[in-house]
Amino acid sequence: MTGSLATHPTIAAYPVRDGCLEIGGIPLTRLAERVGQTPFFAYDRHLIDERVQHLRRHLPSAVALHYAIKANPMPAVVQHLAKLVDGFDVASASEMRTVLDAPIAAVHVSFAGPGKTKGELAQAIAADITIEIESVTELHTIAQLAEQSGRTPRVAIRVNPDFEVKGSGMRMGGGPQQFGVDAEQVPALLREVKGRRIAFVGFHIFAGSQNLRADLLQIVQERTVELAISLAAHAPAPVRYLNIGGGFGIPYFPKDVPLDIRPIGENLARLIDQRVAPALPQAQVIMEFGRYIVGEAGVYVTRVIDRKLSRGETFLVTDGGLHHQLAASGNFGQVIRRNYPVAIGNRMAEQPQETVSVVGCLCTPLDLLADKVELPRGDIGDLVVVFQSGAYGLSASPTGFLSHPAALEVLV
Repeated sequence: MTGSLATHPTIAAYPVRDGCLEIGGIPLTRLAERVGQTPFFAYDRHLIDERVQHLRRHLPSAVALHYAIKANPMPAVVQHLAKLVDGFDVASASEMRTVLDAPIAAVHVSFAGPGKTKGELAQAIAADITIEIESVTELHTIAQLAEQSGRTPRVAIRVNPDFEVKGSGMRMGGGPQQFGVDAEQVPALLREVKGRRIAFVGFHIFAGSQNLRADLLQIVQERTVELAISLAAHAPAPVRYLNIGGGFGIPYFPKDVPLDIRPIGENLARLIDQRVAPALPQAQVIMEFGRYIVGEAGVYVTRVIDRKLSRGETFLVTDGGLHHQLAASGNFGQVIRRNYPVAIGNRMAEQPQETVSVVGCLCTPLDLLADKVELPRGDIGDLVVVFQSGAYGLSASPTGFLSHPAALEVLV
């Protein structure tokens, strides 16, 4: 038994009126009627605004804030964030097209990720998007496309650092990686850039995501800056672009403590003043956030369609499941399965009365949205809400599995 999740800080951040959760100022039951179906994802624009403002307050003003679209590529979310952030990062041609529809200049867009196809690279060059090179093969393809097109693409080198980040939920650097160019190989790659029809602009160095330890994030930022300075000595042009990633985590589970970003911002201000500005005077420091901006601003809403007792255990069977919210089922990177915060959204004033498991409608035991949680009594027709669903929800789920209907998405 995992215990009650009702006191989770994210649940407490959402208003409740007359016992009903409100999303974007709209009662959940009314929102479900407005959407016209369950399941659905709802993203609260006010909470997105608040999170960007929080970053602006505590990070140095010299830092440019970018949004990593892979966290949530819903076009309405991207359009909204275009008014709030300084740039975007994309990881596919589809995300690129979404960004190019948004009111933001292509010069403020970067394209990262291993395995970019020749077609995708050609699109990025035509769009004048900064390409983050992940391999020597990618460099050769870009150089070939540049000669063919007569254009001069902007490139940064994505570096696989020679250090790891402790405390990160997902390691993106250090050791052997499919991401980036190993730090020790970067000087040779930079020599290849020189003399080609390519405009070198800088580096992207990012070692890990979903970190809730401010002290560890400060250490990795210090090591990232030192690595960038050392690699800049081999660069064919001044470093103007320095993407140090993000890595800020959000609290998914009951024992998670929300990240305090104030000391991170203070330490980063010192780093920029004392190390970056003197050594890399033309560099724009960029921090890239996805999950941290949108993760807590979204919920997944699914309706109870059956209440079932099996050998002493109660199951609430819903019309949703892992085909929409894979991460909440524990099948998206969790080693030991733990519950996302959940609630009966139309019974928020009621105290937990029973221990239940919330399962989806798929014919697999993996379709488990909440395992043995304490909730108010849930009946057929009630609305189960899975919090922390604003990032890596629908777009990271096997929507075609068992051919059930797709979930809708709304920004409110």
